[in-house]
Amino acid sequence: MYRPKDPFTTPMYLLIPEYITAKGSTKKTYPQEGLLFMGSFKTYGGTETDSNGAFSVEDTANIETWYRPDITSECRISLCNNTTAVYEIIGEPENIDQRNQFLKFKVRRVKGGA
Repeated sequence: MYRPKDPFTTPMYLLIPEYITAKGSTKKTYPQEGLLFMGSFKTYGGTETDSNGAFSVEDTANIETWYRPDITSECRISLCNNTTAVYEIIGEPENIDQRNQFLKFKVRRVKGGA
């Protein structure tokens, strides 16, 4: 049986996209503040890249939390203590052992740059 290594002590917001149709085109928007949930948030530094002379750092993190069916790959995550840092989910969140008990996924920070 799977047990998380770290306690779920980090408060985060789940930003579920809303779709707006205007003039025949659909746009995806995210709310400023989302649904509160608790989880473990582990970063391992950033990945440095040099693309055409522009240096950038991509921040990634691993999140483990209780299972929530509304957490999908289209959602974004924001930490409660820093709502300006918004993370997008990489891939599909993993339902550990298909037991609907724990969820594990990787996120990457969304920010401007090269």
